[in-house]
Amino acid sequence: MQAVGTIVEYNPFHNGHLWHLTQARAITGCPYIIGVMSGNFVQRGEPAIFDKWTRAEMAVRCGMDLVLELPYVYAVRSAQYFAAGAVRLLSALGIVTHLCFGAEQADLAYLDKVATALAEDKVNASIVRHLKKGGTYAAALSTAVEETGLVTGNTLKLPNNILAVEYLRAIKKYAPELAPVVVPRKAANYHDQTITGPIASATAIRQTLMDGQKTRESVRQAVPAAALAILEEKFRLGQGPVTLEHFAPLLLARLRSATAQWLESLPDVSEGLHYKILTAAQKATSLEEVIAAVKSKRYTRTRLQRILIHALLGVTKPDMAFFDRTGPLYARVLAFNDQGRLLLKEIQRRTSIPIITKTTRFLSSQSRSRHVLNDLQVMLAYDTLATDLYVLGFPNRHYRSGGWDFRRSPLYIAAPPPPTAL
Repeated sequence: MQAVGTIVEYNPFHNGHLWHLTQARAITGCPYIIGVMSGNFVQRGEPAIFDKWTRAEMAVRCGMDLVLELPYVYAVRSAQYFAAGAVRLLSALGIVTHLCFGAEQADLAYLDKVATALAEDKVNASIVRHLKKGGTYAAALSTAVEETGLVTGNTLKLPNNILAVEYLRAIKKYAPELAPVVVPRKAANYHDQTITGPIASATAIRQTLMDGQKTRESVRQAVPAAALAILEEKFRLGQGPVTLEHFAPLLLARLRSATAQWLESLPDVSEGLHYKILTAAQKATSLEEVIAAVKSKRYTRTRLQRILIHALLGVTKPDMAFFDRTGPLYARVLAFNDQGRLLLKEIQRRTSIPIITKTTRFLSSQSRSRHVLNDLQVMLAYDTLATDLYVLGFPNRHYRSGGWDFRRSPLYIAAPPPPTAL
């Protein structure tokens, strides 16, 4: 039994994702496809526009066989840790033979050379040196690799190229059994703000949806019909869209009551950044004002947003460092179809980690205090807390009660034939 793995956010699922799914099957010849997907908060330090079960359902109704949750401690991280956590999870299943990912530069040999170069001490030392000068990890990485003569221009400043290189690095280190497969991104650029055709960026789709234009023809043409039906139902119920500003009162309260010592304990906080954030939080009336006051070449919006989400959950640097060493301690099932059911049976035989279909078998909603939990439970507790806080952003207050992770089972979806790719 062979399966191709994908690492995704589906925020939300759109036609470009559908094309990637069909390419993953066609290129690898694998009969099964597994997605490791961010939960309710995503890598850029934002709440997903729709909850994890909704996005997983979109994926399965559009052709994915099995969707697993990437634990929070890897999902809301920079590219290096995001990629490592997801690759290690796929590897631990014992059944995945390929990893298929998209990139702006769909040249596997070239990307592999870059990933190999990043294993060299002198290149890593160069990255550290450039980071100390200020600027982003992407810029430091790009400059360091340019110095090797392997790359010129802005190639490694593009988000999917960076992730592609990090996936390859993670495969070399943790999962050499995975065969990498790269497909080119189709048409839209990652940060495009407007929808101009059937292939649009998730950024443009989110922006349109958050502007209240959910029925605009531009959204309809950019999202598969099966996903669009789910999206419109969630709007009707008031279970989305969810944005970072929905958490402004809660986060401003958290920041204004925080001590400098506590804020310094959060991941990504260093070099006195906690003092800047505390000062900004006292003056700001919105999260956008906090970010605008602190943002700089060194402290990017994405980094600051991740810090805000870590503050919301109270995640600490020691916990992050510990889980970076252990790797994922479980595979949490979000949704599956008939093919996915077969996958789960085979994974149960081969995997090195527990498969979670019922949270209550592993964690009690009444006992999530850090000091009484084992390592797996701590990792899982962050996921469940993320959901409990995320639902506070639902427009309809009737859906804001906690405990969703303890009440919901994975979605089983009898699979119709997948839609035709564009």
